[in-house]
Formats: sequence, C-alpha cells, structure tokens
Amino acid sequence: MQKAFFNWSGGKDSAFALYHVLNEGIFDIRYLLTTINSEYKRISMHGVREELLVKQAESLGLELLKLYMPEFTSMDEYNSVLTESMKSLKAEGIETAVFGDIFLQDLRDYRENKLAEAGIKSIFPIWKKDTQKLVRDFIDTGFKTIITSVDERFLDKSFAGRIIDNTFLKDLPANVDPCGENGEFHSFVFDGPIFKKAIPFSIGEKTYRKYKQNNNKVPDTGFWYCDIIPEKTGNFVK
Repeated sequence: MQKAFFNWSGGKDSAFALYHVLNEGIFDIRYLLTTINSEYKRISMHGVREELLVKQAESLGLELLKLYMPEFTSMDEYNSVLTESMKSLKAEGIETAVFGDIFLQDLRDYRENKLAEAGIKSIFPIWKKDTQKLVRDFIDTGFKTIITSVDERFLDKSFAGRIIDNTFLKDLPANVDPCGENGEFHSFVFDGPIFKKAIPFSIGEKTYRKYKQNNNKVPDTGFWYCDIIPEKTGNFVK
C-alpha cells in the first residue's frame, strides 16, 4: 500500500473521509496530522482539547503528528512550518496527503500547490459529494459527533454542544450547509465504525470569542465554543 498521512481536524468530514480511505485499502495511513493552537493547546477553530485529540488517535489506532501554531500567525509563518513538516514526511517515503474537504476550490488549490512543492500529491475522498446525502450517510453509518464551535453569522449559541442527528439537520437555517463546509460550524467525532471504542466526555461551559479580520472590508467574526471535557470512563453523550 502507498504511504500517506491524513490531515485530521477531529471533525465529521475528516472522520468520514478517513472511513472511506480505510475501506478502500489503497493507502497505509501513517499519521494523523493536526494543527493545534500552541497557546491554548486546542485544535485550531474547533476548540477541542489536545487530550481529546490524543484519545481519538488512540481509539483509531493511528499515530498523531501535531503541528503547533500560534493563535495569530502570518501566512508566511504558517507556510514555513508546513513546508518543513512536509519535507520530513517526504523523507519517510510518504508521498500522499488525504483531506476531508468537500467543495472549497480555493482551499483545495492551496493545499495541492503547497504539497506539490514538496513532491506530495493530494487526494480528496469526499470531494464534490452532495452534502445533504453525505451528512445523512455519516449518521446512518453509525458515527456520533458533537458541535464544538459555531460562527455567529450563521448559527446562534444554542447550536454549540448539540449532537449532529436528524433533528439537528431539520433545525439548520436554509443558508447553512448541512456539513458546515463554509465554516458555519465545527465538530468533534467521539464514536463510529472506525473507532475501537467511544471517547467519554462531558459538556462544559460555552464561551464567546471575537476574531479580528486583516481585511478592513470584512467585519470581525464571533464564534461560540462549547468546551468538551475528557472523562476517564463512561460518561459521554449518546
């Protein structure tokens, strides 16, 4: 099998893309690569604690490769860290990167171009899939996931901390993609067919953060985060 690494966010699209790749049996996934906020030790944008990310990797039986980044970093700094990481992976004989993106063409172009510079090709297992069908297939396959952050421009505070199920989908406003592909919400997958066991957690407090935009024409963006607290045994949302 071809050696590959998976760009892992801990959310539903990552989990479903990984599910498809593992079922195909073409790639040997050597690492889950995740960007972590170096100050808060949480998955960038998702707000999920590093400890829970580690538990995900353990349950999946895959090695975790953490890419620590400051909360506010320039594209030049980000690209520099990414380039060095890709060089190291390439040196290990890894020539393929796997992503869970669905339809953001500019993001795909960026990923493909940056990785091509390191001699690594990119694949997108769920690219251009219908997101209505995709999220329902995700639920029907047995995955379980909780919303960890929402963009206040699209969803209010009440959606943070909810489980993605059919009721959740019915409650989504018409302008929100059911997979949150435009950044409307982010999630944490805690169980599913590729996990050896469910990841126990409890729900903590909700917090609000506002992010300044570099472009003066774009208004500052606020997010609601629902803290997910690791538990040692048994207590997880069903």
